[in-house]
Amino acid sequence: MAMTIAKAGGDIASNVIGENSFFTGSFIVNGSLRIDGCFEGKHLQAEQLYVGHGGKIKTNISAASIIVEGLIIGNINASNRVLLMPTAKVYGDIKTPELIIQNGVILEGRCTIANDLRTSARELIEAEYEKSRIVPEDFFAGKKKNP
Repeated sequence: MAMTIAKAGGDIASNVIGENSFFTGSFIVNGSLRIDGCFEGKHLQAEQLYVGHGGKIKTNISAASIIVEGLIIGNINASNRVLLMPTAKVYGDIKTPELIIQNGVILEGRCTIANDLRTSARELIEAEYEKSRIVPEDFFAGKKKNP
């Protein structure tokens, strides 16, 4: 199952790291990339990334969309979505607006699920909590004023 996307000019962008291949270093792909082999390095970047069942990656990843059936050791940053299939094994942090985890996945790491955060998720959520917070002391103090 090769992953292919059509580019604006009608070109087909499809790149594959085959089953018995081993790549190292920094890898930047303007288009789609399917990994069935092994990739280790400083960074991996693609528009669409598909990690096949036998694929093994040990690096940080940036992509628009990522589908994982194989193994990843490293942080994942996806601008659209991450889909972890039942055979996926991930050790690293995930940042994405949409995370789909199917039954059977093994995952250890922090997940930040949000659209384009300008501040940290923690700051956003804590600020939201404080907005309409009921302080018991204020509530009871108000009751005393109006007998």
